[in-house]
Amino acid sequence: MTPARPWRVEADGVALVVRLTPRGGRDAIEAIEQMADGGTVLKVRVRAAASDGEANAALVRLLAKSLKVAVRDVSLVAGASARIKRIRIAGAGPALAAALARIVVTEPA
Repeated sequence: MTPARPWRVEADGVALVVRLTPRGGRDAIEAIEQMADGGTVLKVRVRAAASDGEANAALVRLLAKSLKVAVRDVSLVAGASARIKRIRIAGAGPALAAALARIVVTEPA
C-alpha cells in the first residue's frame, strides 16, 4: 500500500512535511516515509551541517531547484531546529503537487 502524500494543496501553494537529514552526503529528495504516528513525511538529505541554519537553507534551495520555483517561494514554517519541518511553497498548488509526485517517483531511493 502506498503511503499518503506528505503534502497538501492549498489555495496559493502547497504545504509539505519534510524529515531532513543534515550531513547526508548528498543533496537529494529520497522518498515518502510513514512515521510511527501514522503521518507521512518526505525524506530529504542535504550535505550541509545542522548549524547556523545551513541545513535549512540547503533544504529550501534544493526544494526550489527541484520544483523549478524561486527560492523566495519556499519558506520554512515550523521546525527550524527539529528534524521534522513544515514547508510552504507558493505557486500553483496542483502543479506543485504533481511535480512533487514526479520527483518522488523518479528519484533513486
